[in-house]
Amino acid sequence: MAPTAHHLPIILDCDPGHDDAIAMVVAARHTNLLGITTVAGNAPLESTTTNAIVIRDLLGIDVPVHSGASRPLIAPPRHAGYVHGESGLDGADLPPPSGPPASRDAVGFIIDTVRNNDGVWLVPTGPMTNIALALRSAPDLASRVAGISFMGGGLFGNRTATAEFNIWADPEAAAIVIGYGGPLIMAGLDVTYQLQATPERIGRVRESSGRLAATLADLMTFFSGTYVSRHDDMLGAAVHDPIAVMALTHRELFTSSFAHVAVETTGEHTRGMTVVDQRTLIDRPPPNCDRLTSVDGDAAWAVVTEAIAHFST
Repeated sequence: MAPTAHHLPIILDCDPGHDDAIAMVVAARHTNLLGITTVAGNAPLESTTTNAIVIRDLLGIDVPVHSGASRPLIAPPRHAGYVHGESGLDGADLPPPSGPPASRDAVGFIIDTVRNNDGVWLVPTGPMTNIALALRSAPDLASRVAGISFMGGGLFGNRTATAEFNIWADPEAAAIVIGYGGPLIMAGLDVTYQLQATPERIGRVRESSGRLAATLADLMTFFSGTYVSRHDDMLGAAVHDPIAVMALTHRELFTSSFAHVAVETTGEHTRGMTVVDQRTLIDRPPPNCDRLTSVDGDAAWAVVTEAIAHFST
């Protein structure tokens, strides 16, 4: 697939995380990436920030990394070492970061950047603590952002039977973001599980020469190993996070459905669930979210491999 030129300004808010690393590559290739903000999630904040800087360095791009929230708004911090390893990016020999983050005020960076640039999309691919704090601290952001494209939720869960990890990790933040009132795109598990890093697809990444391709192939091999070992029926890891970027840059790869989505914050068995109203009742709540429902997995992986090859030469 030929690359498409994009100049869409985004802030990628992430918690690297193997699939966040892939989202960074796609964003660097196909958007005007104004900044990368980090949050605790897949690993503690110091690790996710280090990981973001390392991947940024491997890409060779001049994009600032700003460290953000070290814990959820209310819930205790909980991480995903059982999937990503204790570092958040286990599986490859990574270089040390080139230096510290540009700041430790991701929320301030988000607020200032949105106020000073037109048409910015926020793309959170981890717990949405930073985005919620920005919206709460600067209510004008709700009308200034072009929209929010997030990875999270779905019609089923992975951390519990009903809750996906990013929403489950900070349901209160997710409820603020999903209720902010502007354009919203949801890349939930029911679509992200359709993009799996199978051995054949990882092999295509490894075919590209260069350190980035080799590193990402090693990372994806580790990541897929944890998924295959923990599921009955998966051929590779679900590569969740680049879906939230490609929803903006390669929309033709997706189908979607507008629906009303809410976040459950108190249920004993459903805390962190994204409740998608699929009723046909006329008096159902109005849609607030463009929910992705399917992706052309082969075409999406071609976008990923082309972006990796671009930065691997």
